[in-house]
Amino acid sequence: MTIQQDLNTHPTLTDEQIHQFRADGYLIVRGLYNPETMKAVSDWSDELSAGPEEPGKQWFYWEQDQRGGDQKVLCRIEKFLEVHPGFNRFNDGLTGMVSQLLEEPALLFKEKINFKQPGGDGFKPHQDSQAGWERYAGFFVSVLVSIDKATIENGCLEIARGFNNSGLLKREWEPMTDADIAGMNMTPVPTEPGDVIFFDSYAPHGSKPNLSDKQRRILYFTYNKAAEGDHRAQYYADKFESYPPDICRKAGEEYIFRV
Repeated sequence: MTIQQDLNTHPTLTDEQIHQFRADGYLIVRGLYNPETMKAVSDWSDELSAGPEEPGKQWFYWEQDQRGGDQKVLCRIEKFLEVHPGFNRFNDGLTGMVSQLLEEPALLFKEKINFKQPGGDGFKPHQDSQAGWERYAGFFVSVLVSIDKATIENGCLEIARGFNNSGLLKREWEPMTDADIAGMNMTPVPTEPGDVIFFDSYAPHGSKPNLSDKQRRILYFTYNKAAEGDHRAQYYADKFESYPPDICRKAGEEYIFRV
């Protein structure tokens, strides 16, 4: 796959790429989307983050600035396909490639943009299926699309090869410890705008905090097999109950991050 894609084309993966994904649990495709497409996605992301932040719109989540003080920074935005049609077009272009990896039609399970502003925290190593996803379907493929340049300094994805066939390595909700990941060789994967990483729900991955002075935005779409049902609406209904967007939270109530 050497031609950079735009939103009017539906790219496909090669047999070699599919084999690599199945062997390693993830696949890196460099420069899949051209600069014009990524400029559009960057603009759409800015439009989402500009708001409005109100019930019934895209979901905003904020976090404590890791550089100290009381300031909060934007962590991520979720559930935005209903409010921004551009991302629907992007989803349409990815679905075919994910269907190749699943060997059957794919359906969207969830979507988010991790903004990781300067001072934004990282994510401890985990497997996505640890987050209770198996109540919805047995297997998922997530697609990471790099909106900005992701580096070691600003907290690029780190992922371990070859653990995708090991099933859950910890119980649901149980964080991985340093001892758990000691032999995993968690490898940083710096990316440029337009690079894409496909990874399955058993591949251990995480990221470090953003210690730079620039934001690092990553677009994620996650899919399951269509034969296992359309679970997006139920997933977000369940998430709203346990971890609603900040604007919908009740004062004094404690919320525990799950998924």
